[in-house]
Amino acid sequence: QVQLVESGGGSVQAGGSLSLSCAASADTRNSYCMAWFRQAPGKEREGFAHVYTSAGTTYYSASVKGRFTIAQDNAKNTLYLQMNDLKPEDTAMYYCAADFIGQHVACTPTYWGQGTQVTVSS
Repeated sequence: QVQLVESGGGSVQAGGSLSLSCAASADTRNSYCMAWFRQAPGKEREGFAHVYTSAGTTYYSASVKGRFTIAQDNAKNTLYLQMNDLKPEDTAMYYCAADFIGQHVACTPTYWGQGTQVTVSS
C-alpha cells in the first residue's frame, strides 16, 4: 500500500503563486506515472498534469499549460506542482495520485492522497 500526503495548499489572490508537494511512502522510481488531479465543488474531477517516471515526459491540460509545472524528485520520493498566475477558476481540492502498475498506456492512478485545498480570490 502506498500512501501519498499532499501539502502546500492555501489561499492566494489572482495572479499569485502556490507550490504543492506530495510525499510518497514508496520509492517513486518504481512508479509508472504520477499525477495531479483537482475537483471543484459541483464539478467532475479533472486530471490536469502527470509525469511518466521512466521517460520523464509530462502532460498538461489546456487549462493549466504554461502556468503550472509538475516535477518528480525520486531522491525524495516527492511530487511537486508549481502553480503560477493563479485564477479564481483554479479553486479546487487538489489531489496527488500515482500509478505503480502501468497496466495501461495511459496514466491510471490507483493510489490517491487526501487532498489539499487551493483557493484563489479575485
